[in-house]
Amino acid sequence: MNDIILFDGVCNLCNGAVTFIIKRDKHDTFRFAALESTIGRQYLEKHGIDSSKIDSIILIRGDHAFAKAEAALHIARKMTGLWPILYVFNVLPNGLLNLFYDFIARNRYSWFGKKESCMIPTAELRSKFLHN
Repeated sequence: MNDIILFDGVCNLCNGAVTFIIKRDKHDTFRFAALESTIGRQYLEKHGIDSSKIDSIILIRGDHAFAKAEAALHIARKMTGLWPILYVFNVLPNGLLNLFYDFIARNRYSWFGKKESCMIPTAELRSKFLHN
């Protein structure tokens, strides 16, 4: 079973992060869906996540959902290269980690821009994305 990453589909930074993760997902661990998509909203509802309070990255692993910095660290742990080293930060309190994460999330549209609609994956990457 694959881990599912829910992301802000109109955020340029988030779309760049998805591309970054895909390139380092040599074990085909992850599948992706935009938070705004029907399937993304279904996963949010299933895990009791209020989309009006969380508009950041969500990692679904089995029956567990991780958000924000915790999700990012769990994702980094499964990527190839040196990225798994970042998981050492998991010993820090989530509140502290999320201060940094929330600062970037609050400014992501002004720093990186926003798309008019969710990204459409290339034919080569379509199998990585969940759809109804």
